[in-house]
Amino acid sequence: MKVVIPGGTGHLGRVLSRVLAARGDEVVVLTRREAGPEPSVRYVRWDGRSAGPWTGEIDGCDVVLNLAGRSVNCRYTKENLREMWNSRIDSARVVGGAIERAARPPGVWLQMSTATIYAHRHDAPNDETTGILGGDEPGVPPYWAYSVDIARAWEREQERADTPRTRKVALRTAMVMSPEPGGAFEMLLRLTRLGLGGPVAGGAQYMSWIHEDDLVRAIDFLVTRDEVSGPVNLAAPEPLPYREFLRALRAAAGVPFGLPATKWMAGIGAFVLRSDPELLLKSRRVVPGRLLEAGFAFEYPAWPAAAEDLVRRSRSPLRTVS
Repeated sequence: MKVVIPGGTGHLGRVLSRVLAARGDEVVVLTRREAGPEPSVRYVRWDGRSAGPWTGEIDGCDVVLNLAGRSVNCRYTKENLREMWNSRIDSARVVGGAIERAARPPGVWLQMSTATIYAHRHDAPNDETTGILGGDEPGVPPYWAYSVDIARAWEREQERADTPRTRKVALRTAMVMSPEPGGAFEMLLRLTRLGLGGPVAGGAQYMSWIHEDDLVRAIDFLVTRDEVSGPVNLAAPEPLPYREFLRALRAAAGVPFGLPATKWMAGIGAFVLRSDPELLLKSRRVVPGRLLEAGFAFEYPAWPAAAEDLVRRSRSPLRTVS
């Protein structure tokens, strides 16, 4: 199987391309860089905005998995927000155009999206059918709506593409927990080991997450399920309040305590980490309705077991997806 991964040199791209290549798939990563870290992966230059020779890789491939987009783990400055928007919308548009023009288009186009598209809420989980999209919920900073607007526009570009021979799936992905360097788990574990893994702003906000093994397996599952198209939540079925999430992480790491943080302290910490407090304070209570309905079985449905596995892997120099 030939898989083309636009934007595949980031955190998730490294995990996915390594696993796909190891099992024998032909993996082509579209990147702005000259090369990448995996010798078994072929890297092809693109700019993420315009057509070029790279479109020939899409013509005749089996799967397009578009991961392109600037990381959200940054300060939400005007410049960064503009780059987050442009990198997502432009790449989705140009990938869709390449598929439209392909003589032999791929069977499926998996487009990265985000669970942040849903509203900040505590009262009920958000699945793909009954979930409430965010952007106008009361009691949250107005600028949080920008993340939702980006997600809506991201998915809209995929919907607009005229690709009748290519099934389209929008991957509304929760926070991926992986020991791969540069990810959210690495940061959370580091803070926990420093004694800073206590509840933030009371810790009632929900954390939706997915283990990297289940992410890979879910993508494999969606490639083979011709009946599934449209938005799909990639999240474990058991989201939990942030205070419980961190309690389980402390237990897995063998750390007896974690200092709590107020909302203003979270703002300072996010500033120091060059991130934004929205990533800590927004309640993302997201569940995988469509995956479960289609028969997908999670290897790590609950966080305590997932945390134990990830902490164990983080101690090993050989970090692989099983």
